[in-house]
Amino acid sequence: MKKFVWFFVSLITLQVFAQHQLDNQKIRPEKTREFDLTHTKLKVSFDFENQELDGEAYIQAKPHFYPSHLLTLDAKEMYIESIKLNNTPLDYNYDGMELRIDLGKEYTREEPFEIYIKYIARPERLKDKVSSNILEGKGLYFIDPHNTDPDKPTQIWTQGATESNSCWFPTIDSPNQKMTQEIYIRVPEKYTTLSNGLLTDQKQNNDQTRTDHWKLDQAHAPYLFFMGVGDYAEIKDHWNDIAVNYYVEPEYKDVAQDIFGLTPEMIQFFSEKFDYAYPWPKYSQISGRDFIMGAMENTTATLHAEDVQQRKGQLVDENLWEDTIAHELSHHWFGDMVTAESWSQISLNESFATYCEYLWREYKYGQDHADAHLLKFKNDYLSGNNEEKNLVRYQYTHRYDVFDAVSYQKGALILHMLRQYVGEEAFFKALTLYLKDYAFEATEVEHLRLVFEEVTGRDLNSFFNQWFYGHGHPEIKVDYQFNEDLHQVELNLYQGGKIANMPLQIEVYESGKVARHQVELNKKIHHFTFNYSNKPDLILINADHGLLAEITDASKNLKQYIFQYENAKLYQDRKEAIAYLLKYQTDKEVFKTLAKALNDPYYKIRIQVLENLDLANKYHKKETIKKVETLAVKDPKTLVRGAAIGLLGKLIDPVYKPLFERGIEETSYALKENAILSLYELDKPTALNQIKQLTAVAREDLSVLLTRIYMNEKDESQLAFIAKHFIKILFTDNYSRYYKDHFEEIFQWVGGSNNKEAIQNLTDDLVKKGIRYKKYDVDKLAISLLQRIVDFQQKSDNSQKEELILIAKQGLAKLLE
Repeated sequence: MKKFVWFFVSLITLQVFAQHQLDNQKIRPEKTREFDLTHTKLKVSFDFENQELDGEAYIQAKPHFYPSHLLTLDAKEMYIESIKLNNTPLDYNYDGMELRIDLGKEYTREEPFEIYIKYIARPERLKDKVSSNILEGKGLYFIDPHNTDPDKPTQIWTQGATESNSCWFPTIDSPNQKMTQEIYIRVPEKYTTLSNGLLTDQKQNNDQTRTDHWKLDQAHAPYLFFMGVGDYAEIKDHWNDIAVNYYVEPEYKDVAQDIFGLTPEMIQFFSEKFDYAYPWPKYSQISGRDFIMGAMENTTATLHAEDVQQRKGQLVDENLWEDTIAHELSHHWFGDMVTAESWSQISLNESFATYCEYLWREYKYGQDHADAHLLKFKNDYLSGNNEEKNLVRYQYTHRYDVFDAVSYQKGALILHMLRQYVGEEAFFKALTLYLKDYAFEATEVEHLRLVFEEVTGRDLNSFFNQWFYGHGHPEIKVDYQFNEDLHQVELNLYQGGKIANMPLQIEVYESGKVARHQVELNKKIHHFTFNYSNKPDLILINADHGLLAEITDASKNLKQYIFQYENAKLYQDRKEAIAYLLKYQTDKEVFKTLAKALNDPYYKIRIQVLENLDLANKYHKKETIKKVETLAVKDPKTLVRGAAIGLLGKLIDPVYKPLFERGIEETSYALKENAILSLYELDKPTALNQIKQLTAVAREDLSVLLTRIYMNEKDESQLAFIAKHFIKILFTDNYSRYYKDHFEEIFQWVGGSNNKEAIQNLTDDLVKKGIRYKKYDVDKLAISLLQRIVDFQQKSDNSQKEELILIAKQGLAKLLE
């Protein structure tokens, strides 16, 4: 599962409660397995008008070990019509959350049984519990069920994680349950359905509906059950003899292959890498409007947020969803097949799936590409208040608290360290053994440790205690002195934060050769001495980036950073060197090195330089500009070409006007955006005229840039467009600082206007973001902003202010439901 978290900085006073006091947290053990569910059959149909589900559940179960006559199921806010066993009605007690069923006699673990429940699922009745954080979701979502929104299709989708599928069918909603399933879904015949497993039958009914029968014969956890319903184009693909299909809104049919087309290759790669073939009968992916997460790995039927549906212009530059596609697919080994037994153990699902993003990049695009992703993991982890969180967390307030940068990004970094620690062959042999030993079972981290110990023959308690059951990371300060009389370098390491008990790789560069030394960290202060013949040019600490640590090397100077860029092999070291050198562009040798970096083999280094290079520098200016001109036309990556055009645009030179105009005609959004902005800085009238020629689709897809330009122009004629998009612009890296600083001015201009369409667009956008990101308290921000629109209008002399106030108040009402 991939999460999207929005970070808001000083828009209004808004507190996001990401940390909880320890005294509010509880120990969260694995749920006791009193019964084992073995099979669930559901027959469902939908009441679109009331947003309800009419259901029949046939639940096969047996006691796990001890005899029992009382079966307790999770069933949230349902109407229970009847419960039977062998056609005999059963007594039950229901409190709106748990259904306690008296089986009529005591059953042993040798006596399986099947109960029948007829019920109505009423997800809209769960809104209050979701709002008050009693529940993290309502499980079953109707999107535009009354077909009143012209910009939104009618859809139904489900979201089970963590324990929300019991909002639409009775079950034991715990990840340590495993069962097979089948679902009969009755829908209007115009709609497509998708669920887990294979579509075994379709039956036309007499009332313009159709019943689709989906069946999965392998056991999986209840949170992975899924239904999707809507008007979709289905694009068929395959891996070997397994169907691999993609479901998108019809307008994206032509680009579905560009979005998802690498999926079969990913299946092949992971099957070979884990030495365990893809274990399920099919693999489908579907988009869902207003999805509350980024994506969800429902077994054989991954659900993606609507953002997966990208245009050709974006896909030419980069498929922004490729990592997510790899992530969710890899869950079908780590998470769906072998499942964390409790949410405390979620790293067994999410750390692995996140690390699989790295493995895919490493295979498909090479080491630099993978290492760039690994560095992003590290930065994501370090950017939050994560130092006190263990990877395995038995204490938390809400289940979704563990779905964070520790369970995802830090966990992936820990797996990377484990790979370095035990070695390549041992790491993947252990993963294969783990998958084979625990296929279709629920596990905890101790199972993983024991498998790694079986393969390596080593006691790994120290590693697992430090990294899986511990928190934080080392903060290492480095200094060194060269003793030229003894031809020795004296290296001092000072560990702060977590005291690591780990190997550390150190490289010493001397006279064109590199010597690698492995030292052992196990205390706060270390002193190491290395001999040399000639004074070293560079010393690299954590040379393989195998240790998760923050390292500060105050001894390194400008000359050494130049040497580091030109000689270090790894992306992280080259990027670090460029970042340092960009601060000293007035130095002749530095600028020369930066100019060289325009030819770096990895495109993100080229972009790093292009986005920060100062062409006003007097050194090698003409030669460097020639390089930039070449990159703008010939670089194989459109993202680099776009960045080069953006840099040339800063020169405000008419000679580049034809280049900018050609760029606007390109398919690539990176080229279009940079060309429009560069032309705007050079010739505003021509740029604004070119913008008018863009298609409606292109205008929407380039909305961040165009909103920026329209706001800069104070263009009242585009106020409705600005209102629809300007909240989004605040959270776009390239533009956020300026517009956050000027938020008050812009918001008052838009929110205090007498433009009805603008007020409606702004209200709709705030409501959408408030609902979608409610669990991150974005609804509180949206409510505050809508109230301010009301205040602006009440103080205005707009002739239609009452109508505009009503629009904002209707938005408030939706958020306060």
